[in-house]
Amino acid sequence: MAGEGGAEAVGGARKARGALVRGVFRWAAVVTVFAVVGASTAYGITRMDRTDVPGLATRSDGRWAYPTLTKPPLPSGSPGPFAGANPSGAHYADLRALVLPAPEGATQDKALAGSDGWLATEDFLKEFEEARRGDIRDKLVDAGLRHVAARGWTTPDGITTRVYLLRFGSVAVTEQVLGDTLTRYDAPVYPVRGADAYARDEDFPLAPQSKNVALTPYAETKPYGSEQVRLAYLSAGDVLAMIVQAGKGGMPGIPFQQTVVLQSELLE
Repeated sequence: MAGEGGAEAVGGARKARGALVRGVFRWAAVVTVFAVVGASTAYGITRMDRTDVPGLATRSDGRWAYPTLTKPPLPSGSPGPFAGANPSGAHYADLRALVLPAPEGATQDKALAGSDGWLATEDFLKEFEEARRGDIRDKLVDAGLRHVAARGWTTPDGITTRVYLLRFGSVAVTEQVLGDTLTRYDAPVYPVRGADAYARDEDFPLAPQSKNVALTPYAETKPYGSEQVRLAYLSAGDVLAMIVQAGKGGMPGIPFQQTVVLQSELLE
């Protein structure tokens, strides 16, 4: 009888241990599932804009609603501007299709439409003081300026934007025009109309900058008049971009940064 009682006790202990082990595995599985779901949810939230997450919506930070950007197709067999097979950095796509489109609700500046989408050099030079235009023209012609494409607009908040793309013969020429003709580190060589004194825009975030596009941003310094001007030059392969924005009472940085970054993406 004692032997039978001992066997029953041993069997009961084994069953209890088995139940305990099964319970531990079940709870471990549950914890694992919740951990995976929690991690996936956290990852999803970090990948979403704040306004996409219920309960975390915020007021607009000043960004404009641009249409979906689509790069124009390359001619058959042509490499991209930064491909290894394209040492000159040539943009074989239509330059006119590489100009950033206007954001939603903006009024287009018809004066920058040009003839068949090409802007005359003389019209581009109107961005600068009249006394300096001849000097700039001579330097651009000497550098072999080929085409100018442009677009301008005014948004409902009163900010005016003008974007110019200038095409040269190679990346080396573009970089020379940018570094020797148009810019210095702390200020542009030739101020655009509406602003006399500039400083480098040190508030421009470094993170969005492209590794293939050289950026030189400026902002008009105080005291400015009724409007503040922001100016940026981009060097991307054989294309030099100039972006000018002006806003009353101080030109905000967000739409300027957004415009520069999106234009950079189209030129990559």
